[in-house]
Formats: sequence, C-alpha cells, structure tokens
Amino acid sequence: MADTGEITLKTDVGGLRAVDMQYRGIREIETGSIAFFQSATKLNTPGLGTLAPETFRPVAELSKQSITLFELEMEQAIETMGKLKERDFYFRWLSVYMPMNYLMERACETRLVSYIDEKGVDSNRLCFELSPTLLRDGNMQVARVIANLRNRGFHFLISDFGGSRSPLMKLSDFQVDYVILSRELTGYIGKSERSNAALHSVIQFVNGLGADTIADGISNATQAEILYQNECRYVAGPLAGKYTAERYLRKKTDAILEEENT
Repeated sequence: MADTGEITLKTDVGGLRAVDMQYRGIREIETGSIAFFQSATKLNTPGLGTLAPETFRPVAELSKQSITLFELEMEQAIETMGKLKERDFYFRWLSVYMPMNYLMERACETRLVSYIDEKGVDSNRLCFELSPTLLRDGNMQVARVIANLRNRGFHFLISDFGGSRSPLMKLSDFQVDYVILSRELTGYIGKSERSNAALHSVIQFVNGLGADTIADGISNATQAEILYQNECRYVAGPLAGKYTAERYLRKKTDAILEEENT
C-alpha cells in the first residue's frame, strides 16, 4: 500500500479479474422464488492479495478509487445480466454497490444514463446499493441525484439498516426503493412478543416511506413466516442462498431437481 493509503488498482491481477463479484438471491416470501440478486465484491490486488469489501471500501472511498471500482463492478454486473438472460433466468434486478463519492460527481447522472444506453441495458434491471453511512454523511445534493436517477428507472437500496451506523429518521431524507434490515435487527425475530412488536414498528416505518424491506440473516421458515405476518416481503441469508459466482447461479427448478436426485 502506498503512503497515501491507496490500493493499487488493475483490471486483472495474476490472470484473475481485479474485481471478483459474487451474487446471492433475495427471495420473495410469498412465492418462494428469487426476485433479486445482491452483489458482493472481492478485490484482487498485486501486493495485498484478495481483500474483502469491509477492508478495501473504506480506503477506496477516501479517493476517486471508489469511482474506478464502481465502473469495474458495473461492467462485470452488466456482463452477468447478459449471461443470466441467455439462460432465461428471470430476476427483477441485480444490485451494484454505488459509493457516495460517485453521487457527488458532476454530471454523474448524464454519464451513467449514457453508459447504460450504450450497453443497451434496461435501467429497471439495476439497483444501486448504498452504505448506511449515507444516512450520516449524505446531503441534499446526494438526495437530489438519487431522486433523479430513480425517475430514470434505476432502483436504490440501503443495506444494513437499523444497526449502529444508521440513524432511522435520516431515512426520510433519501428516496430509496428497498431497505435491507441489518442482522442486528433481525436477530430479535421470535425472541419475545415485545421484540416482534419492535421489529413490526421498524418495518411499518420503512414501508410508510414507500420502500420495501428485505430482512437479512434469515435462516428458517419460522422467521420468514413472522416477517411475512409483519408485512416484510423479502428475505436474504441462509434461507435464500449464499453468495456465489455467476456461473453457479441456477433457476429454482434446477436446484429442486438436483436435491430430489440426491
């Protein structure tokens, strides 16, 4: 790592892609089908090896490196979308992490829309994941850009909502489509009537702002049933599937057939 604390970025490292994206399904409780795909990225570097998001993103977001990473991730995500389409794999959207630095760039809206048009991608098939630090550090300029891009058809989600890094009331400042409830919150599911009531209040708060909730860390049908009764429609975590490389993504019917044959 250089004295500036920056990470050396290349498009490939030792024959591997610098950006290694994996995807997990987000399951709709009512139908049991995969509705969305959330991406997670590992970074291959020449000097530091493979880095997890929690390691490289805080460093990258101190500079324009985060924007370079976003562009690399967008390129790979669009490639994945094309491959899934070839397999007739239906999904509503696929997420890409968007750094707040990008939202503060001049003319970022025009650049993004032009790029998507050039690639021939439907904007409704892309959802940009935002860090919960947006609620702490975001400003009205960022809120305006998010609103404008939503008007262009893009979706936005805030991850890890309800944890120590995300002040709840600040959510009202930003128009997002989806909110992923943190494992810190969902860990209270089923512990007591009071904990279920508290979770219900958070879900109602999010829904009241026009966003859908996605509960993270869900591992069994009992938790999913409690969530559904409390008007949460989507789950992520062990029950929905783990992060995996694009080549391993399969239709639900394929997975069921494989399980029946084992």
